[in-house]
Amino acid sequence: MTVIVDDLRPDDRRRTEGFARVRNRALPHMLYTPGSLAYDVSHAHPEAHYRPLVAELDGEVVGTAQVGIAYDSPEPGQGYLNVYVDPDRTRRGAGSLLVRAAERHLAALGATRLFAWVLDEPGNRAFAERHGYRAGRSAHFLRLDLAGAALPPRQDPPPGVELRTASDFAADPRPLFALDAETSADEPGDIPHEFTDYQAWLRETWHHPLFSAELTTVALVDGRPAAFSAARTDGGTRYGTVMTGTAAAFRGRGLAKLAKNDSLHRARAAGCTEAFTGNDSGNGPMIAINKWFGYEICGTEVRHVRELG
Repeated sequence: MTVIVDDLRPDDRRRTEGFARVRNRALPHMLYTPGSLAYDVSHAHPEAHYRPLVAELDGEVVGTAQVGIAYDSPEPGQGYLNVYVDPDRTRRGAGSLLVRAAERHLAALGATRLFAWVLDEPGNRAFAERHGYRAGRSAHFLRLDLAGAALPPRQDPPPGVELRTASDFAADPRPLFALDAETSADEPGDIPHEFTDYQAWLRETWHHPLFSAELTTVALVDGRPAAFSAARTDGGTRYGTVMTGTAAAFRGRGLAKLAKNDSLHRARAAGCTEAFTGNDSGNGPMIAINKWFGYEICGTEVRHVRELG
C-alpha cells in the first residue's frame, strides 16, 4: 500500500469530493463542500500561489493540505500549510508526505516563515513538533444547537439603527467591503494583513459559493454600515458565522450582538440546525458574546510556526 501526493484540480470531482470528506471528518466544525473547494482553487489570487494537495492510499483520498503565501501581508515570506488526515487513516505516512511537499513548494517561492494550524490533541501536536514546528497562539471552535437553542428574542433596534441583510447591498457591496476591512484589521493573528483589494474581496468573500447574503445581517447607524455578522452555509442545515465586528466609532453599543442575533434567527427560520463559529482564545469579548448566545467550545487548534533558514 503506497501513499501518493498530488495536486487537487478543480475539475477532478472524485478528489474534490474526497478532499471535502476528509476535511469534514477531521475538522467537522468548519464548512466545506466539493463545490466550494473547486471554487477556491479556481479563484485564488495569483500571488497566493495557492496549491491544495491530496494524499491518496490505494486510490482513496486520506489526507489534504491547503498551501499558499499570505499575499496580502506587508511582511514578505509568510507561508501557510494546513494539513489534515482522515482520523481512520492516520499512521500511514500521508501527513508527513503532505508536509514535505508543502514545504518544498513554499521554500521554492521564497517563504521564510511557515504557519500551520494544528488540532490541540497530543498526537497532532507531537507530529508538528517532530517536523520542527513550535506552538503559538490558539483558537477555539464553537457550536450552537440552533434547532434547540433558546435564542434571545429579537428586539427593535434603538433610534437611528436599522437592521438590513447583505443582499440589500447587491447593487454596490463596497460599503460592506470597507466595514469588513476595518473590523478585520483588529482581528488577533500571527500574520498582519492589508485588506485593500476590493476585487479580491469580491472573489474570495462576496461571490464565494458558501457565503449567504440573505443570512448576513448588517446594522446601519444613520444609514451607514456600522456592524455586521457574516454568514456561510453548506446549502443544507449547517450555518457558520465567519466574521462579526463593529466599526471603531460605533463600539460599545451592542450592535454586533444585535446583528448576530438577527442572523441566527434568520438561519433558524431558513432551516439551519447547527451554528458554528471560531474565536481566537485571547478574544475574550467575542467569546463572551458567543457563550451568551449558548455556543459551547467544541474544539481547539494551536497555530504552529517554523522558520526556514
